[in-house]
Amino acid sequence: MPQKFRCQVTDILEHGERVYSVILKPEKVAPRFLPGQFLHLALDNYNPGDFWPDSRTFSIASAPDERHNLRITYAVKGQFTSRMETELCPGCEVWIKMPYGEFIVNAENDVCLLAGGTGVTAFTAFLTGLSAEHPRRVFLFYGARSPDLLIYRPLVDVVQQRCSCLKARFFAEQDTEGTDCLSGRIEAAIVFGLVSNPLSVTYYIAGPPEMINELTSGLGQRGVTQEHLVIDAWE
Repeated sequence: MPQKFRCQVTDILEHGERVYSVILKPEKVAPRFLPGQFLHLALDNYNPGDFWPDSRTFSIASAPDERHNLRITYAVKGQFTSRMETELCPGCEVWIKMPYGEFIVNAENDVCLLAGGTGVTAFTAFLTGLSAEHPRRVFLFYGARSPDLLIYRPLVDVVQQRCSCLKARFFAEQDTEGTDCLSGRIEAAIVFGLVSNPLSVTYYIAGPPEMINELTSGLGQRGVTQEHLVIDAWE
């Protein structure tokens, strides 16, 4: 059952190109949530019993056992996130309500995770929880405008070191020279060329609407059925 509560901003990490991570300390232990769920964040004060103020949804990037501190990551794209960039600072208070969402990776299947930009936060909690004994295949394709904006790559690298089940490939649209990133965007043709038995996995897509539309169309043209396609469509 979703709960509403205050949080204090304890830290803000600036990643460049107006991309930020925000660390939130709840006034009480946050309710239990599942990897892939999201929260609503409101900048204006909320009085219980009143209407909930204007808010936006953000994937919970932190792991489910980190309920004393919550992490979200966002890119400035519109009026609300512009307010976040201007108004949020360490020590200020916001309101959140959580948890919401059913974008839950089924760990009993072989899966392919397709993440664009801050959309990767829909997968970070799942990746954090992967054990060395995970019995199923996990493919991750993670892209951003530049290698520097693959801000959760260190987490992915750590997980790959302990989990042989995870196979990750990285993409960047620019500045790829001297890196191991593939140049350009994630494309269905590339995915099919790198995933063994591509019709046997379930695909999870999280990222900008244009990316979601292109990958959904491209995968469908290659025979991926709706039963094997899950989209993070709340944005």
